[in-house]
Amino acid sequence: MKCETERLLLRELEYSDIDALSAILRDEETMYAYNGAFSENETLNWLERQLARYKKYGFGLWAVILKESGEMIGQCGLTMQPWKDKELLEVGYLLNKKYWHMGYATEAAKACKRYAFKTLDAREVCSIIRDTNIPSRRVAERNGMSVTDSWVKHYRGVDMPHLLYTVKREILL
Repeated sequence: MKCETERLLLRELEYSDIDALSAILRDEETMYAYNGAFSENETLNWLERQLARYKKYGFGLWAVILKESGEMIGQCGLTMQPWKDKELLEVGYLLNKKYWHMGYATEAAKACKRYAFKTLDAREVCSIIRDTNIPSRRVAERNGMSVTDSWVKHYRGVDMPHLLYTVKREILL
């Protein structure tokens, strides 16, 4: 287990999570910020990218498990993401639409931020969010982040304006 909150467990994804992951990544509404649902092959590649991240960095996007049922309801975690000419430590989150607007994304994102600061000793974390993704922007704000930059990313054949939300670790002297 990587993180635990009052209602959630966050653990590494496994191949056995592919059905729950497909329910998220292959859904048009859920994936609107990615310009559409993923194919079966893109979903498998996504999972394999997370498994590779665990080996390379010791972290990646993790399965978000609802404690009361044991159901995987999404993914949230830490990834290294390109931003202009550098790589940044990002808190990312994506939940099954059945679990939107219940506070789970914020709860998981806050746990990942704490993990980054306490376990990885990171000085700063960010969330890179498409400018039209208002719910994800609200999660970043509830996670103590504020907009510090913007950039147009080219993804899946489309120019997509993105905002960089950032929060720095409080250093106690």
